[in-house]
Formats: sequence, structure tokens, C-alpha cells
Amino acid sequence: MTRVAWFQPFAGIAGDMALGALIDVGADVDEVRALVRQLPIEGWALTAEPVLRGGIAAIDVRVEADDEATHRHASSILAMVDAAGFPDRMARRVRDTFGALAAVEGRLHGIPPADVHFHEVGAIDSIVDVVGTCAALEVLDVDEVQSGSVATGTGTVESAHGTIPVPAPATIALLAGAPTHGTDVAAELTTPTGAALLAATVTTWGPMPALVVEAAGYGAGDRDLDGRPNVTQVVVGTLDRAGEATGGGPGRASGQPMVTLEVNVDDATGETLAHALARCLEAGARDAWVTPIVMKKGRPAHVVSALCDPSAVAVVAEVLTSETGSLGVRAHTVQRWSAARTMDEVVVDGHPIAVKVTAGRAKAEHDDAARVAAATGRPLREVLALAEAAWRAADADPSEPAS
Repeated sequence: MTRVAWFQPFAGIAGDMALGALIDVGADVDEVRALVRQLPIEGWALTAEPVLRGGIAAIDVRVEADDEATHRHASSILAMVDAAGFPDRMARRVRDTFGALAAVEGRLHGIPPADVHFHEVGAIDSIVDVVGTCAALEVLDVDEVQSGSVATGTGTVESAHGTIPVPAPATIALLAGAPTHGTDVAAELTTPTGAALLAATVTTWGPMPALVVEAAGYGAGDRDLDGRPNVTQVVVGTLDRAGEATGGGPGRASGQPMVTLEVNVDDATGETLAHALARCLEAGARDAWVTPIVMKKGRPAHVVSALCDPSAVAVVAEVLTSETGSLGVRAHTVQRWSAARTMDEVVVDGHPIAVKVTAGRAKAEHDDAARVAAATGRPLREVLALAEAAWRAADADPSEPAS
């Protein structure tokens, strides 16, 4: 069973709204505070009070801080996260959120992500909002975050760089590949912090999945809006992956939204292209590949492509541009229907090898097999064949160990 938190940002989302919704749905605020206090920062207080927004009861989160500084380098914030000793899943979500923000800000301002100087997001209240939201997901033991379409406002807003449009440039960049919809509300409904939390944590975008619903919660925005309650909704429930349709394909109503990123390069060596693919996969791409093409004037070139979740678009796009030297990245949304699969394990010559199983077919994991080949001196082809034969034997007689 997979525990899912599905957000519906029909009035937008900010860091305090996401945290308020998760506290309202059941995250114990004292446990959240205790996790956030592992950060090496002092002089802050987090409160969560019930309010009404447009007739809907919600939780209003406030963070008061003694330190009024709002400017911090991305690298210093990530160093604080590393020093905090958070649970692994929570730490990854926090790092991914600030990493997505740094990648986008770096691209917008033409500097490396590590050198990004956060302004509003560098304030203690924003840091606590991000870390608190990831802490609440951990307290609720959420395995997977999903989200519906994200509402944006209109008009302008004041920032450290002066007057900027709504949605803010960073917000739009962070929401690349995500479903969004505009409104006529003259306000910043979705902030960069809220967009970054979604970009870093959401694995699937779309309508609410087929959940066994446990509870719903609402996080309050700072003010009332005309015509809609200023709240973010979250629904928490369980999803039985084993009970989903085992066959995947276009016959199903909808697939998983994914984003394909592409760049054209005509001056890269094979070694450079291979390195770019490896870096994309390290950055979170589900797949990456190179396609030979012929460009104008008959120039031979390559398309470097990466398939990724919408949440990983900002980070993977940054890797594509930095590793290939391309001046831009194309993105288009696709749907993916993946076949049901499980992981099994066999033993060859005393060494474990992971095996991916789908539709009665088994394939040994290459890296595991390569390690066994190096350890035993057997040819890689032989290790792969032995591993798959061991799985078939165990599958035919489940009482026999896979060895």
C-alpha cells in the first residue's frame, strides 16, 4: 500500500499554506516543530491556529523570527540541511526543494546554482515553511505526493528586484511541465516557495487518484479573496499499487504525465554526450538518450533528450544546458503508460543480483551482474544468463531458493 498526499491548489499554494494543510490533515504540530528544530538556527516560533477563509475552516501557520535577515546563499542553506540529521526521505525532499529553487534562480540570473543568493526565500520564516512542510510529510509517513492543476494570479508584486509580473518568473520556471490555470485574481496566488515544494515533491500531476481517503486538510492564505476561499486543500489516503491495472497502454484513460526535455548539439564528442546522459540520470531523469540528426546546411548533430517527472524539470534542464553548452532547452509534456513490474533477487556464485520482473519476463540488473562478473571472473553474458535462469527455476518451483 502506498500512502499518498494529493494537493489541490485551486487558490494557489505557498509554503505556509502547504504546511497548514498538512497540519490540518493530521500532522502533529509538536512533532513537526521538533524536526524543524534540528536545523542549526535559533530564534523562531511556529504557530498553527484555526481560521475561516471563505467559509472553510483552515489552519493558518505563522512563523515569527528574531533574525530579520532575508538574504542567504543557497549553499549555506543546504549546509544547514546537511547538518540537521533529518530522516533520509525528509532530507531529500528539503534538499530537492532548495535545489530546484537554486537551479531556477541561477538560470534566471545567469549564475551557478551554488552561488545563488536567496532573497525572500532566504528568510527564516520561508526556510521553516519549506522544512516544516517536508517534516509534516514525514510525520504523516507520506510515500508519494501528487497534485492537481495549480492556480496562478495576475498583476504585479514587489520583490527584491523591484516590481515583477505575477506569476513571478521563478514560479513559472518551477512549474514547467506542471498543469496550471490562470485566474482573474489580482494577487500572487502561487509563490516561488509553494511552486518549489510542488516541483520537488510531486511525482504525478492530475486529478485525485483512486485513493482510500483518510482525511482532508486545508491551509490558509494570508487574506480573504473575492469569489473563492483562499486555501490549499490536501487529501491523504492509501493507494493499492498491486490493485491497479496490470496492463498499461493508451487504452487506459490517462497515463502518467511526464516531460521530455531536448537540446540540439553539433559540437560535442561521444564522450561528452555520454557524460551528459549520465548526469541527467543522476539529476533525476527517468531516461536519457541521444538521437543523430542532420541540421541545416547538412551539419551532422545530435538531439540529447531526457524524460523526467515534472518535479525534476528545473534540475534536469539545468544539467542539460550546462553539460551540452546549449543556449536553450525545449520541453513538451507526454504521457507514459508503464507496465506493472516487481523486483526480485537471485544469487549467483554467492552474490546477490537484483532482477526486474514484468509480464513473466525477468531481466537481471546490469550493475549487479557486472559486479558479480568482476568478483568471479565469469564473462558478463554468462552471469546475466545464470541470474535469469535462476529466477526462472525459482519461479517454476517457489519452494526452491533462487540461487
